[in-house]
Amino acid sequence: MTRVFLVFYFFVLLLITTPFQAQSRIDCDALNSRILKHAVHYCVYVPAGYDAGASKRPAQTYPVLYFLHGLGDNERSLFNSGGWTLIDDLRQQHKLGEFLIVAPEGGRSFYINSADGNVRYGDFFLQQFVPMIERKYRVAKGRSKRAITGISMGGYGALRFAFAHPELFSAVSAQSAALMTESPQELNTAVRSGSSLGKLLAPVFGDPIEVPHWKENDPFVLARKNVADLRTLAIYFNCGQEDNYGFEKGAAALHKELQEEGIKHEYHPYPGDHSFAYFLSHFDEVMEFHSRAFGLR
Repeated sequence: MTRVFLVFYFFVLLLITTPFQAQSRIDCDALNSRILKHAVHYCVYVPAGYDAGASKRPAQTYPVLYFLHGLGDNERSLFNSGGWTLIDDLRQQHKLGEFLIVAPEGGRSFYINSADGNVRYGDFFLQQFVPMIERKYRVAKGRSKRAITGISMGGYGALRFAFAHPELFSAVSAQSAALMTESPQELNTAVRSGSSLGKLLAPVFGDPIEVPHWKENDPFVLARKNVADLRTLAIYFNCGQEDNYGFEKGAAALHKELQEEGIKHEYHPYPGDHSFAYFLSHFDEVMEFHSRAFGLR
């Protein structure tokens, strides 16, 4: 009986003295935007150590990675499609440090202000959304702890934000970014024809496409304009070489341009199409890139 009691005693003692393992979580909410004049939904991946860190004095702060979804997706797509599990697995394998991942709802905005000024998504993101996140969460302030990534339309948005505002972001990545090598004049043919591409471009870039507005937001133009500042930016992008929309041509063109400008970057052309399966197959590489850029690994 004494031996049984001692075993039971030590088992109970182990339970009392061993802390429960912290869990990551996904917070989803909405922000009523005074700029967009409607509610914008968003989700935030909160790493396992965040809640435990709240008890520290001063409380620990975390880097933040903004994730921009693709056309037809929403703020929940990444986390509902296996991304949450993948991120947790990478952390358990000690391949990632801890940082928040914030995914806002982007609709069909391409994450920029529309040519007619009716949808000011770019203004919303920089002037209202990012400041709100940095007030609500224990986010480390400053460029070095702020980065942005995206897929497809979101890849375009991520590159556009980072290339236009390298003073705000220290790293950018994109998968299968919606980079179009055609000129605005060539794309106007798609707009006039009423094609699916034209229907997507017209509300954002104008009908016909407004050339000054297009150039103001074009990652290629911005890369040439801000060459010196982009040399301080960590840049990564990949694209499937069987991309359904031909975006591999845009990725290769951006790689060539950055090379010619002497801007350091990582470019990876991989086999694959334009699908979430492709994105997830290389998502670990993207996350590890950002963990290194944050100085966490």
